[in-house]
Amino acid sequence: MKFLAATFATLSLLASAGAQADPTKMREDVRAVAPALEKYRDNTVLGEVWKRPGLGVRDRSIVTLAALVARNQTAEMAFYLGLALDNGVKPAEISELVTHLAFYSGWGSAMAAVTAIKDVFARRKIGADQLSPASPPLLALNETTEADRAKRVGDLFGATFPGVTQYTTDVLFRDLWLRPGLAPRDRSLVTISALTATGQVAQLTGHANIGMNNGLTQTEIAEAITHLAFYVGWPNVFSAMPVAKDVFDKRPR
Repeated sequence: MKFLAATFATLSLLASAGAQADPTKMREDVRAVAPALEKYRDNTVLGEVWKRPGLGVRDRSIVTLAALVARNQTAEMAFYLGLALDNGVKPAEISELVTHLAFYSGWGSAMAAVTAIKDVFARRKIGADQLSPASPPLLALNETTEADRAKRVGDLFGATFPGVTQYTTDVLFRDLWLRPGLAPRDRSLVTISALTATGQVAQLTGHANIGMNNGLTQTEIAEAITHLAFYVGWPNVFSAMPVAKDVFDKRPR
């Protein structure tokens, strides 16, 4: 009931504020084209999937936003941004999510999301004081883990792709991943969601392990992938499941 109340509150807020994607108009459009789609959205996706145990609604909001940004899908972004804010995702965390995904799903996808997010932030009167600063003090780095990662990547690619290798160290793992506006656990959730959403499962082994090292549980990752089936499609999820299962099977019990 709490989730449904937040959903209806978000719909009311978007409608009264003249949202870019009017939810009432969208519902009418869906009904005019595919009544079954409306049924599945209301009964299965919002009515069931979002209430499954194993992953809270805040995390489900993060997973959904990551998928929408990664896939450059802005039609429903205003609705899910409002829902995320209602579910406890902070404006600074949304800002960091978009920044993070510029590196994992491409600059263009992040820039496309900026316009939709800017409008929602304006309607909610969210200002710069609620966002992360451009250059905050960074979190502490695990030097041993990072040295091992840098050596492995350097040994594989350093001689052939020195630029990528260096930026991976300097910009991603010694800067982006240490920004405090989004917890490492949540960055892993964002990354796993984006990789699944874009079919980049070759990178999922490393990031599923990083995610579990950052505090994500097997159940949470499994639920995130289950949730994503409805937002990124069954083929992407069925490509991700064997990779994630292999990570789960090989982790120490």
